Amino acid sequence: MSQRTLWGKLRLTILILVLLVVALNAWLSRVRSTDWQESLWVVIYPINSDQRADTQQFINGLSDKDFDDIEQFVSREAKRYGIVLDQPVEVYLAPPLPKDPPKPPEQSSILESVIWSLHLRYWAWNNNSWQGPSADVQVYLRLFSPRNHQVLEHSLGLQKGMVGVVNGFASKDYQRQNDFIIVHELLHTLGATDKYDLHNNQPIWPEGYADPNLSPLLPQLQAEVMGGRIPVEKRFSVIPSSLEDVVVGDETAKEINWIK
Repeated sequence: MSQRTLWGKLRLTILILVLLVVALNAWLSRVRSTDWQESLWVVIYPINSDQRADTQQFINGLSDKDFDDIEQFVSREAKRYGIVLDQPVEVYLAPPLPKDPPKPPEQSSILESVIWSLHLRYWAWNNNSWQGPSADVQVYLRLFSPRNHQVLEHSLGLQKGMVGVVNGFASKDYQRQNDFIIVHELLHTLGATDKYDLHNNQPIWPEGYADPNLSPLLPQLQAEVMGGRIPVEKRFSVIPSSLEDVVVGDETAKEINWIK
């Protein structure tokens, strides 16, 4: 056996062992985070992703209180499903980070996605500005000035690694909508799946509707959190302006272990 072949097999063995350890750790983290016996600690890391002065000014003015409606939403919805924990989620704001996390590859293979996921988790471990107790979920909030008039990239949440990357606008006018996106990605890290059509972003009936039994069915009055939008007409829906217009549907509740 050549040295090159031996080295290739050794690298493959090491990669497999790393993936097994990461998978086991992710599984244990998810089991613990969705038993709802203790509050889930969520730490948000703001990032000035467009390096603008107005974006930085907004970040400098952020505090834990700007994310209170996330805690209130999860507490309200959890109680509807019989979760007795007073505060299922506690949200904390970390000091800003100076740079963005690694971007996911476009149209990547399974192996490339796995490598990127490992890279993201290593980056998260190596770029931690939070000085408190270890977070259960880390959310990296990439902020952009609304004056740029740009279309934001798709946010994401990784169940394996308990990490979310959220793209939002640096403005008080958008803060409550940012919080909705944070909750959507947070629930992804806990095992919830998207309930909208990836081709047109329209919620899927019935699991993506807040009230799938409403008559007439449209317009809906609220959004299902993983459906992402409020269906208004057959091919038209709107992003909710705040978490006050959002609910957790039964299918999502099953996925995050609110329904046994």
